[in-house]
Amino acid sequence: MEVNDRPLMRQSPEVTQAKQRFGIVGNAPALTEAIARTIRVAPIDLSVLITGESGTGKEFFPKIIHAYSARKHAKYIAVNCGAIPEGTIDSELFGHEKGSFTGAVASRKGYFEEADGGTIFLDEVAELPLTTQARLLRVLETGEFLKVGSSTVQRTNIRVVAATNVDMQTAVAEGRFREDLYYRLSTVQIAIPPLRDRGNDVVLLARKFASDFAERWRLPAITFTDEGRDTLTRYSWPGNVRQLKNIIEQIALFEAGHDIDRALLGRYLPAGATLTSAPALRPGPQHSYEREREMLFNLILNMQKRIDSLQEQLEQSGHTPADRHDKPSEMNFTDFAESDADTPAPAPAPEEPAAPAPHTTALVTYSDRPVIGSAAPQRPATLEDQEREAIRAALDRNGGRRKAAADELNISQRTLYRKIKDYGLE
Repeated sequence: MEVNDRPLMRQSPEVTQAKQRFGIVGNAPALTEAIARTIRVAPIDLSVLITGESGTGKEFFPKIIHAYSARKHAKYIAVNCGAIPEGTIDSELFGHEKGSFTGAVASRKGYFEEADGGTIFLDEVAELPLTTQARLLRVLETGEFLKVGSSTVQRTNIRVVAATNVDMQTAVAEGRFREDLYYRLSTVQIAIPPLRDRGNDVVLLARKFASDFAERWRLPAITFTDEGRDTLTRYSWPGNVRQLKNIIEQIALFEAGHDIDRALLGRYLPAGATLTSAPALRPGPQHSYEREREMLFNLILNMQKRIDSLQEQLEQSGHTPADRHDKPSEMNFTDFAESDADTPAPAPAPEEPAAPAPHTTALVTYSDRPVIGSAAPQRPATLEDQEREAIRAALDRNGGRRKAAADELNISQRTLYRKIKDYGLE
């Protein structure tokens, strides 16, 4: 597939953080480009239209936009326009007055009033009736709307992010969608690639879904043979990530603990499923040590978040272990080498692992067995040294603002304050 012939994009720290924060798995250039574009437009209060096939994960991108915008402390409301009956959608979006229609026993706020000051995500926006489209256009152009059954104009300050799997230009040409509304919604467009165009991402996602399912239901984990991985990348996945997750969870349940090869995987694919003639899984032309550092950093942060959550639960219940000294633990790099890089490792309680500085450690993931490497020419830095430098660098980048540094490192402020004290960074 063409996507595999493209050079790997260098991921910015913001893209890496967004992937880790919102649980987005994959390194395909088109996906990385979509996330980078989303982060870039987030602080600018423009309407955004997200396009892509059903099941590609479009719902993650409005959340990124909201989280990286000035509206992040206000409400975020997601509305599936295709799931609301045509007769009640105006009431749902704009609210209604008491007695405005049969069953309206009291006044009700709509989503646009509830989310005032925040962000509203209109999924499947192409399913809106034409009358509702006219109301939505007025909100986008003037910020004004009328409740159903009311003559009083109300105002709202809201950012609209819309998504659709429909070809909007075709819908406009067929008269199913207003042209003026289309251009107003699509000030910025972000296209999400289908899974079949994401190359080896399908293997990373399959491993993650299998690991999550096994951990959740305490079943033996499945593994994929070379044939199994090849089959995953050669199937077209018309249902995209949603279909992949559904099939992998079935396999993880009924084939728990087994090695999944082509024949076994084929039993769970739809009848008549065909594979592409050429395998999409090909090794990259060069190693990307930047990616490897970022993946290891994400792995450590994932573990630290789990430990923080466990510690907070213990503290709230009054059962904090007496022998805990809140010091970074020493970790055995062999443990990382024996686990899949794309699968979050189980949290080693009760000590917290330290996060490495992105410029010191690399995790190679081009083979099934990750390899740890160090860029330091002298004595290898310990994880404690790496964590100290990562915290110091984050504080410098954020002008000493601890909340901003904690957000960048994806740890709680309480943990950051403790680390600053432990390392004498005050």
